[in-house]
Amino acid sequence: MPELIPVLEPNEISNLVAQVALKISSDYQDKELILIAILKGAFIFLSDLVRCLSIPVKVDFVGASSYGNSTSSSGTIHLTKKVEIDLTHKDVLVVEDIVDTGLTLSYIVDYLKTYNPNTIKVCTLIDKRARRCKAIKIDYTCHMVSKGFLVGYGLDYNDKYRELPGVYRLKF
Repeated sequence: MPELIPVLEPNEISNLVAQVALKISSDYQDKELILIAILKGAFIFLSDLVRCLSIPVKVDFVGASSYGNSTSSSGTIHLTKKVEIDLTHKDVLVVEDIVDTGLTLSYIVDYLKTYNPNTIKVCTLIDKRARRCKAIKIDYTCHMVSKGFLVGYGLDYNDKYRELPGVYRLKF
C-alpha cells in the first residue's frame, strides 16, 4: 500500500477554488459561459467551482483517457464521452483536475474547436509542468506542483483514491 503525503488540505482547496471562481466570474460577466469538465477526475473540482461562481453557466462533460492502470500517460488518447451541448459561437471553459504532459488537454481542446466556439480557455486545479511535453495555455490555475503522482479530490490511481477530501502524493 503506497503512503499518502499531503499536498493540499481540504480547506486550502476550498480557498483556491473560491479565488479562481472570483476571477472567472469577473472575466465572464455578461457572457454565456459553458463549462466542459474532463471526466472522470474533474467532476469534484467542477462541482465546487460551479457553486462558487457568481454567474450563470451551462455544464457538460467530455471523457478522455490516457493513463489506464499506470502512473504515466500512454500517449494515446481515447475519447470516452463526446460533448452533447451546442458550443457554436459560445465561450467555453475546459475544467481539468490536473494538467501533466498536456497531451490529453491538447487533444480535448482540438476536439472542442471542431464545434466552432467563440473562445476556449482552460481552468485546472493543478498544473504540473515537470513532464509537460505538449505546450498548452492554462488560463486559470489553482495550484502548481513540480513532481509526484497525485490522488484525491477526484484524482485517481487505477480508479482509487478519488474520494479523498484533500490532494496527496503517492509514495510507492
